[in-house]
Amino acid sequence: MNKVKLEILGLSASHSTHGSFALVLGEVSGKRRLPIIIGMFEAQAIALEIEKISSNRPMTHDLFKSFAGSFGITVKEVIISNLKEGIFYATMICEGKDGEIIELDARPSDAIAVGIRFKSPIFADESVMEEAGIKVDDLYDEDDEEEEISLESEEDADLIELLQDKENELSDIPSNKLEEMMKQAIEAEDYERAAKIRDELNNRNS
Repeated sequence: MNKVKLEILGLSASHSTHGSFALVLGEVSGKRRLPIIIGMFEAQAIALEIEKISSNRPMTHDLFKSFAGSFGITVKEVIISNLKEGIFYATMICEGKDGEIIELDARPSDAIAVGIRFKSPIFADESVMEEAGIKVDDLYDEDDEEEEISLESEEDADLIELLQDKENELSDIPSNKLEEMMKQAIEAEDYERAAKIRDELNNRNS
């Protein structure tokens, strides 16, 4: 497996789906971003650990860490291992006190929420990054990096508004318009919207 090391860049609330968040992972040695839509509970668990905020009672992921630690089990690393039909899959690589290595299937949100409590590194399989990673440098030229991206016409503005409407079907929008809209979403750091456009473009190219 060819692994790419990732770091957590941030969490942002979903604009279209109530109770969902976009978890943005970034390539440590590159420019690719990997946005993953996760639930509110998992987002809270990740945010609390990042900010080192303790809850009054142990949350589920804290309980998992305590339970595993009681038996001498540690999480060595978290790997986002696969992507099938728009769904991400993850594996937690665990080590027992006798050195035995155990691989556990998990949702990426749960795996990351647990992994950061063990200070475990996060990786993604290169195939996942190739399929779902957003290459920031490919979306705009270096000379234009500090320039604000403006809409070319009222038609483009209408398309942006349509995209923000959760009832709109991305399949109705031409590919060249989607590419421009993804560029604007990246510039605005709206990775949730960029991820949806990315998935639609990938479906068309598959």
